[in-house]
Amino acid sequence: MKLSVIINMKKTLVALFISLVSIITSKATAQIVHPEWARNAVVYEINVRQYSDSSKLIEVVPNLERLKDLGVDILWLMPMQPIGEVNRKGKLGSYYSVKDYKKINPEFGTDQDLVLFVSQAHELGFKVIVDWVANHTAWDHEWVKKYPEWYERDAAGKIKSPFDWTDVAKLNYTSKPMRAAMTEAMKYWVTKYDIDGFRCDVAFMVPVDFWNENRKELEKIKPMYMLAEMEANNDINKTPAEYYKTAFNASYAWTFMGASADLSAGKKSVNEFKSIMQKNYAELPSSMHKMFFLTNHDENSWNATIQERYGENWKAIAAMVYTLPQSLPLIYTGEEVGLSRRLKFFERDPIKHAEWMDTTRFSLYRDLIRLYHTNPALKNFQQGSSFQELDVDIVNESNSVYAYKRSYKDSEVYVLLNFSNEKLEFNFKSGRKNFESYNIYSNMFFDNFKGDENYTIAPNSFVIFYK
Repeated sequence: MKLSVIINMKKTLVALFISLVSIITSKATAQIVHPEWARNAVVYEINVRQYSDSSKLIEVVPNLERLKDLGVDILWLMPMQPIGEVNRKGKLGSYYSVKDYKKINPEFGTDQDLVLFVSQAHELGFKVIVDWVANHTAWDHEWVKKYPEWYERDAAGKIKSPFDWTDVAKLNYTSKPMRAAMTEAMKYWVTKYDIDGFRCDVAFMVPVDFWNENRKELEKIKPMYMLAEMEANNDINKTPAEYYKTAFNASYAWTFMGASADLSAGKKSVNEFKSIMQKNYAELPSSMHKMFFLTNHDENSWNATIQERYGENWKAIAAMVYTLPQSLPLIYTGEEVGLSRRLKFFERDPIKHAEWMDTTRFSLYRDLIRLYHTNPALKNFQQGSSFQELDVDIVNESNSVYAYKRSYKDSEVYVLLNFSNEKLEFNFKSGRKNFESYNIYSNMFFDNFKGDENYTIAPNSFVIFYK
């Protein structure tokens, strides 16, 4: 063999090796890139069916100014497609039993209504994401008869439903034509309605390689923000962290919701709560958002209202939602005005005019959102920022206070949360001697706080000091 041939072969092998190393390295270090507008965004979930007396999307449009005043950034529309009639649950059925991916449910309005809604939202500076159900369809979706091989089968060879969701049929992701059709349907929504992303229902039940490929195709049109209804551990998917490398920007924070509810009810101590959250943060990439919430459509309808779950401690939980690291806060329809009942899921149960009139909680949320938006110490993914749990001297020896500090350069945020039913006297040792320059936000107010004497924090309350 000629020397020149050997040299060329070696060069080729070296090039292949370098290429392979590059691929492996890129996969190992792959990290989601968040749009700048999403880094410290607040999501508002719109349940169109219950938002107004008419259940029409067009009636949400006049409320966009109110939501702008509240300070939210991303509007999440629950599924807008027609709902299946075969095996339907309740009178109107589940939003998540999709009969046609490319049509609008007339219960909610028309194509033109959605075009107008997105256009008006964009003019006001909002981004819009829509719910997408990729795991299953309604039984009367045309795919069931036209492409039965696109669905999973049980041991008897029948198309199956996931869990006890008898109103839907489970899709088969080994089918490449079905995958292509699903991506094409999602691209249709991006191109026709100019949406900015998707909240993906039971994302963990759909293979991650589909989501990775799907996102690449969607982003040929425009940048996407992708929210996964999943978190760290579940019985179906054992590799959740893979979903947050390139497929999804954010996950649900189910762990936070459960642990904070137990903390509020006295079922978990502050130390147990801290331990649970430390483990939860360690399980998932630091590059992703965690969607913290007090409630959402499932929790409100099926499990508990905010008052039922948290009692008087809801204020302290809300303070955590807007001040913990990697937070993507969520507000559900009516939450900002203190919705105190469970909305029905399968039929119309609109929030009444009088229920929208509570401005106390609206003001509290607006203040928390402003702090979350404006203080550099609370900015997500800020290089050099820190989170530190703090010890607070409680004069009356309570173990019901959780305190932590967020900091970035000269900006600092101190959060003190009282989960007890008693007022607590505390000494806040921050290590600083001069607090006169601090603005103080809380549901209490301290004059000339200097940090070197005892103060009282109300029962089931919180205090936030920030610079």
